[in-house]
Amino acid sequence: MTLNYKKPDLKNEYYDDFVKNIPYLTGKTIAITGTTSGTGYVAADTVASKGARVILLNRSSVRANDSYNKLKKSNPEAELISVDCDLQSFDSVRKATKEVAGLCKDGLDVLCNNAGVMAIRDIPTVDGFDVQMQTNHLSHFLLTKELFSSLKNAEEIRGESRIVNHSSIARFGVKKLESKYFEKRGGNLGGNGSNMLLSMFIPQGRWTRYAQTKLANAAFTASLHEKLSKINSNIKALVAHPGLAMTELQSTTVKDGGIGPWMISQMMKSKGQTMQDGAIGIIKCMTDVNVESGEFYGPGSGKMDMKGLAVKFNLEGFYDNKETKDLLWSKSCEAIGEEFDI
Repeated sequence: MTLNYKKPDLKNEYYDDFVKNIPYLTGKTIAITGTTSGTGYVAADTVASKGARVILLNRSSVRANDSYNKLKKSNPEAELISVDCDLQSFDSVRKATKEVAGLCKDGLDVLCNNAGVMAIRDIPTVDGFDVQMQTNHLSHFLLTKELFSSLKNAEEIRGESRIVNHSSIARFGVKKLESKYFEKRGGNLGGNGSNMLLSMFIPQGRWTRYAQTKLANAAFTASLHEKLSKINSNIKALVAHPGLAMTELQSTTVKDGGIGPWMISQMMKSKGQTMQDGAIGIIKCMTDVNVESGEFYGPGSGKMDMKGLAVKFNLEGFYDNKETKDLLWSKSCEAIGEEFDI
């Protein structure tokens, strides 16, 4: 029987001062996936409070309705639009992108690919892919492709637009991307082993699949940045990681058997930070006037720090290389059944 995970009582250390310096975003439209809780909720709440028009992309659920109402209550003057988008279904993503494009006749300023699942069971989506890879990367790849014209419109009208991806320290959990994780092998990709430490040495189970997805998020950013730079585009490709931020991600993983409640409680007590502090990276990527395409933001003074004020890093060589970027792009296009030409 799975024990309940008891969250420690953490306090914001950086968010409250950080948010004071965010410029007003009146006239900008920002779409964010996964806003029912955690960093996505904080990001939506923050940019709405600064005057942005916010499109909330979530799977239809009571949680989605409740979070929308909560956001509306805290930001009564903001324009908040809820769009059903199930990242475990390409059909749902395509339907959502048509709705978003219709809402953005004068362009989409920011697409924040935030949503994710962590270390859950080896099961396929309705499309046959690993549930983690499709949720965390493949559907965001499709979302970006389908909304690229809207991002380009915003660039042409207002001078720039942004694609913001959300990675993780877990990107270091594997040495390189592997083709099989992008293929229709959901349910046959290592089983349900939940030993996080062992998976760093012997690829297997939940944490290896998760690490592949987080490496894919970073490699997707590197690929976008290269392609956009070649055409002198002012669409910026950026990536962040939240460190060890206290969100519902850990609770979901505990309930699914991916990690023990005692272990995650101890990690949070010693290394964790609030979801507000963890969200600073993606919010900075979305709002800071000084960020440049190809930058990576994460907490602390080192690339594997779990907490601290978000600072800038360069993209890393183990995914920012031709072999990895070519594999990421070709296998992602193969998965969605379409070419994504920039």
